[in-house]
Amino acid sequence: MSQPHSVAEPHSEPSTAAADERLTTQEGRRDFWRATLSCWLGTAMEYADFALYGLAAGIIFGDVFFPEASPSMALLSSFATWSVGFIARPIGALFFGWLGDRRGRKIVMVSTIILMGVSTTLIGLIPSYASIGLWAPACLVILRFTQGFGAGAELSGGTVMLGEYAPAQRRGLVSSVIALGSNSGTLVASLVWLAVVQMDQQSLQEWGWRIPFLCSSLIALVALWIRRHLRETPVFERQKAALQQQRTQAQRAPAATDRRGFWQRSRAFRVMVGLRIGENGPSYLAQGFIIGYVVKVLAVDKSVATTAVFIASLLGFLIIPLAGWLSDRFGRRITYRCFCLLLIIYAFPAFMLLDSREPAVVIATIVTGMGLASLGIFGVQAAWGVELFGVTHRYTKMATAKELGSILSGGTAPLVAAALLSWTGHWWPIATYFVAMAAIGLATTFIAPETRGRDLNDPDDAI
Repeated sequence: MSQPHSVAEPHSEPSTAAADERLTTQEGRRDFWRATLSCWLGTAMEYADFALYGLAAGIIFGDVFFPEASPSMALLSSFATWSVGFIARPIGALFFGWLGDRRGRKIVMVSTIILMGVSTTLIGLIPSYASIGLWAPACLVILRFTQGFGAGAELSGGTVMLGEYAPAQRRGLVSSVIALGSNSGTLVASLVWLAVVQMDQQSLQEWGWRIPFLCSSLIALVALWIRRHLRETPVFERQKAALQQQRTQAQRAPAATDRRGFWQRSRAFRVMVGLRIGENGPSYLAQGFIIGYVVKVLAVDKSVATTAVFIASLLGFLIIPLAGWLSDRFGRRITYRCFCLLLIIYAFPAFMLLDSREPAVVIATIVTGMGLASLGIFGVQAAWGVELFGVTHRYTKMATAKELGSILSGGTAPLVAAALLSWTGHWWPIATYFVAMAAIGLATTFIAPETRGRDLNDPDDAI
């Protein structure tokens, strides 16, 4: 039962009461479902963009933008432009996170979907290297940067919004909708690419590869239309009302000085970075680099890789909510730990199996990797990330930590893996790299707090 709420102590009442109270009304339930659909579509848009780019980088970008390079160097160059988007993400996270913590979640959610939608559509309109020379990869880099700038706040914005809308007892399950959105985007991307790669090589290289990027604008338009009617989260509205009431009544107490050192004050931030490395690095190796490795190096038919991504995306609609439910039932920490351990076990056998070049074996290996790294563990991370941070700077801290973790793992993982392959000519350094990142995530779970059901209006970080 809720405790009496006072102006002097705006966070004494559990934040779950705000979400539960709003859900008792028809309008509140409508707000909840609108926010859920909006976050799902926005994340679908983000991950459709990145999955489209990852598949394109592995399958066709080397031929379109780097035709004069060797196969290994073309793959390396394609994934170098991939990494540019991840460099832009923490910059976008800082800017939009600051804006979201001060002006609200809605303004950011509208801005990011516009930026991402325009950037992705324009990528589909870039002339080839054969038409404009070096300007082609230059335009690709610029648009990849702006795409990443918007994406830096999109995922965290949706995660924060859903976490702050959800009742505490079902926060893991509701927040996993963000991962369902990412899975939906990957599914759409793989479906479109599965159709596109059926073209002959000349048509694919000349104009076919543009179709997926141009079609992504449809998702952006639908998401934008829904987001224009969004309402702020219950947690943000309560925080804003409490601060306004304090200012009006002149009862705001002087801010206490935090005497802890920098490393103590940044513990939650560092924990989020570690958790992100354990998820994002293996994820982008599984759904990015391995696709290119299978197609370009092992010379397996393109349809095999895209079929694997498609099957994994279908299974994601079962794996993701199950992972979220498990985190509600048993806790965030133990569920995340189990996924990291499974990823460590997976790495070396996966590359051994890929070398068989058998379509069924290759598909099963990619599906398993994506199920663990891109689906299950991501479904747990959403609620845990929201609960780690206090309400005052939640958006800024979580978005920045996540994107910094992405740079240190997912953003550079395909590039590092391609460089290791070019340098050694073998897969074992890549498998070792895969294990190392999953091990960082595993180690982080032993210092991270269990936050299941935490009061989201608490101004302090969980650790």
